[in-house]
Amino acid sequence: MANSAGSRKRARQAIKRRARTMALRSMVRTYIKKVNTAIEAAEYDQAQAAFTVTKPYIDKAVTKGIMHKNVAARTKSRLNARVYALKG
Repeated sequence: MANSAGSRKRARQAIKRRARTMALRSMVRTYIKKVNTAIEAAEYDQAQAAFTVTKPYIDKAVTKGIMHKNVAARTKSRLNARVYALKG
């Protein structure tokens, strides 16, 4: 248990930050799942639209420190490859 006023405040801040982090992480995962669902349904237009919406959220997760930049780049690259594989 936090004893000093400063440590109590830090504990409160940590709870708020964790809530924001988990919300953004969950949102990013949901958007990625939407792209994957469209890919599995073999609908190119829907997958392309979902991927276009997903990219900025992945980038935002990087700037907020929720996702590493290399993980984000790899995720976007793999999604993009799967979307364009539907086109051909």
